[in-house]
Amino acid sequence: MRNQGMLRDDALEGKVIAITGGGTGLGRSMGEYFLSLGARLAICGRREEVLQKAAAEMKEKSGQDVFYQSCDVRRYEEVEAFRDGALAHFGQVDVLLNNAAGNFISPTEKLSPGAFDAVIDIVLKGTKNATLAFGKHWIAQAEKPRTVLNIVTTYASTGSAFVVPSAMAKAGVTAMTRSLAVEWARHGIRFNAIAPGPFPTEGAWSRLLPGDMGERLKVENQVPLKRAGERQELANLAAYLVSDFAEYMNGEVVTIDGGEWLLGAGQMNFLEAIDDKTWEWIAQATRNAKK
Repeated sequence: MRNQGMLRDDALEGKVIAITGGGTGLGRSMGEYFLSLGARLAICGRREEVLQKAAAEMKEKSGQDVFYQSCDVRRYEEVEAFRDGALAHFGQVDVLLNNAAGNFISPTEKLSPGAFDAVIDIVLKGTKNATLAFGKHWIAQAEKPRTVLNIVTTYASTGSAFVVPSAMAKAGVTAMTRSLAVEWARHGIRFNAIAPGPFPTEGAWSRLLPGDMGERLKVENQVPLKRAGERQELANLAAYLVSDFAEYMNGEVVTIDGGEWLLGAGQMNFLEAIDDKTWEWIAQATRNAKK
């Protein structure tokens, strides 16, 4: 079931969905599922040749229209141009999916100010830019309900060592999601976010865990379900949250990580590594202590 679509085929019929970072990785996976449900897509990214190829392939596979435009989400004027291009092409945009991101692992003391900015500017500033550009247009038009879906991370709430710029930026996006869910609800705009656990992609995963680090560290062992997520599982959740079936969901951050963050949060979760023989010894020792 994990690789099967969840919603009926026409669940997103008539919707135009704009996706930042929509030409590769999880953004493309979600976009492909949206297309299969009847949506039309506007995708952006920094590499035009990648976008052009992705748009052509997605359009051929789905038969749905896909608009693309190169855009650096760190630059507000480029985000506005992407918005205007999508509006000129489709006449409307109903959903904004803020997916563009950047991340890498490093001891924080080894990071330069520029390294910090590289992540924060894409994740936090880029999400702000897209949200303002589309939000201002929607509020001015005041036509019908709109939706913003942000991709955050579980450590936006808990913090995490060695990915501090990402944790800071995603925490800001989480705060924006919850804040605007209240403030812009009167304009018919609802906000939600997804906090994914490990969902390996060739590009982002190789940057986050370069070389053979993924195999050496076996990240899936940090997940109680002992596996990484499948892209379709994330796409199913995203499609639901941007669909009309979820129109009463607003301001939520939905975690989909197989229980990973809970495993790290529990004080005694390290005991998972203890075998049965050791548990028997602990039980006997506990009984002896009571005596």
